[in-house]
Amino acid sequence: MHILFDEAGKFLTGRLMSEAESSMQVELDSGKRVKVKAANALLRFDKPAPAELMAEAAQIAQTLELELAYEFAPDDEFGFADLAREYFSAQASPAQQVAALLTLQGAPHYFRRAGKGRFKKAPPEIVAQALAAIEKKQQLQAQIEAWTEELVQGRCPPPVLDQLYRILFKPDKNGPEYKAVVEAAKRSLTAPLALLQQAGAIRSAYQFHWQRFLFEHFPKGTGFAAMQAPAITDDLPLAPVQAVSIDDSATTEIDDALSLQGLGTGTVTLGIHIAAPGLAITPDSVLDQIARHRLSTVYMPGHKITMLPDAVVQAYTLQEGRDCPAVSLYVVFDEATLEVRDSRTALERVPIVRNLRHDKLDAVITEAWLGGAPSADAPADLAALQPMLAFLHRFAQHHKAQREVVRGKPETFTRPDYTFKLDGVQGDEPDGSERVLIGTRSRGAPLDLIVAEAMILANKTWGQWLADCGVPGIYRSQASLLPGIKVRMGTKALPHAGIGVKCYTWATSPLRRYVDLVNQWQIIACARHGKTAALAAPFKPKDANLFAVISAFDAAYSAYNGFQGGMERYWTLQYLRQNAITELSATLIKDGLVRADTLPLVLPVLGAEGLPRGARLRVRLGQADDITLEISGTVIERLDPPVDSAAALDTEAEAEDEEEPLGAPLALAIDVNDAQPDNAAAAPDENG
Repeated sequence: MHILFDEAGKFLTGRLMSEAESSMQVELDSGKRVKVKAANALLRFDKPAPAELMAEAAQIAQTLELELAYEFAPDDEFGFADLAREYFSAQASPAQQVAALLTLQGAPHYFRRAGKGRFKKAPPEIVAQALAAIEKKQQLQAQIEAWTEELVQGRCPPPVLDQLYRILFKPDKNGPEYKAVVEAAKRSLTAPLALLQQAGAIRSAYQFHWQRFLFEHFPKGTGFAAMQAPAITDDLPLAPVQAVSIDDSATTEIDDALSLQGLGTGTVTLGIHIAAPGLAITPDSVLDQIARHRLSTVYMPGHKITMLPDAVVQAYTLQEGRDCPAVSLYVVFDEATLEVRDSRTALERVPIVRNLRHDKLDAVITEAWLGGAPSADAPADLAALQPMLAFLHRFAQHHKAQREVVRGKPETFTRPDYTFKLDGVQGDEPDGSERVLIGTRSRGAPLDLIVAEAMILANKTWGQWLADCGVPGIYRSQASLLPGIKVRMGTKALPHAGIGVKCYTWATSPLRRYVDLVNQWQIIACARHGKTAALAAPFKPKDANLFAVISAFDAAYSAYNGFQGGMERYWTLQYLRQNAITELSATLIKDGLVRADTLPLVLPVLGAEGLPRGARLRVRLGQADDITLEISGTVIERLDPPVDSAAALDTEAEAEDEEEPLGAPLALAIDVNDAQPDNAAAAPDENG
């Protein structure tokens, strides 16, 4: 005697060995004996043999017509043997009965299980819906198959092209486009990104990076709805100063300007004037929501995405020839010793008499010129500013030296800042075909130093003032200069070891950074209300909104800086190609990585094993990949003699303090395992 039984939804057969009231012993074809509950026994039979029965039943089941079986099946609950007798004959064989069981079990859209071996017909409307879904699924699978074949043949179907960035970076793994790419990658034994490149989905490397960034961070586009800048209703006094700003020629968001009073009197007052959108934009207003969503201006060579609409920026920017609303910090110095005697904050209108552009004046406003040496290249009207700029440079050097004492070691600017200029930009943004010019701007040049130290002075002074008033702000702190200790953002006035100050905010760029706008609101409350500012400030101590701003800004600012670094790397690779540069000199920084001596490029090299950090090398470049932004090289020559051990240690210690960005990494979100063939094994500048 043989038996067919149900074991956790699987149908098994075997020889019945013994039987009790509620269970039985069954020997399987493998020889293994199992205990089976009597309730799980579905069919007893003498012949054929169990294995033959299941094979014959499977063949019969393939011929059984589901629609006909549905018609023959009783309307009430029934057993599989009942259907076999209705469909085949009253003497249905064991194989026919098992065929009916397999059919019923495999058609849940027609028949619902009602117990062990028992079923009930599904209502006709449910059957119709299920059949429609099956048909739709079959059509979808056919579409996936067609797209897969196109991709394998080197053509990209339009629906896949439309979903390109979602497939690569934020895929819906149930989406047919994603499934087609994965299946095509398996069949062609090609990585998904390479597959899509070969299929023509990525026609422009520049557009790939640009559209990828927009997809991730600006899915609704970068434009603004038409709006006007709200008016500043405060009756602001006119400041008795003549202020100048110092920025790059491309800067439209002029946040800061400087003034000086009292030269030659023994007491000098430095005015640091910051554009005041916080006097007009209020928390939770439409413009605040826009700024809070974007959090920062995004910079890249040849283009930028501003945090605020251009009309709003132009309303509050410190444009020369205008009396501009500003939040001003006045710091009073002893003219001889540069000792700080007093400071105060004022809300006022500031006359902006000049917008200086350092990229045009760095070669003119040198230390020699500031010391009184004549310069034939200096514009005639610049001479009137020489005394002011000379004092500001003297202040900047003094202030930097004071910070370095606290910092414990001097700030070294051993590398220039690189500038990118694109020739041939058509329209508002580049298309990747422009010719790129890479220039340098020395960090620590007089104008650069003046602005940097003035902003540090403002940010540390306002940070301490907020703390003294009991008003929370957003601070940047660093516990020490030890390797691995990063700058953090928080609401407590903690030391910033990297800058060498007791506390440090960002409050000097409210037109282009949201945390600066938030801090400006808090500073305005202090200026208006003094000791009671904590009650009037928009953000109160332990305000959850303040922590939410910090978290969102940190993430967005890191992503924006990563994109900027990636695009600068892209244009650096274009510069190499456009100028046919195949070799360059570089300095070994660590672990087979070198930094080009005259370009903003870090790359891995072969042949640097055993060489000390700081070794200067000649490197032959390999092929650049504009999509992954990867390039490597091979050492072909040592350019300097071996250094002594002490110098090597100094170089190593300096390298430990540096971060070596290779550009924004191309992190695909497409699942590597999904696409595996079946047979295959720089930190943002803190100076405001």
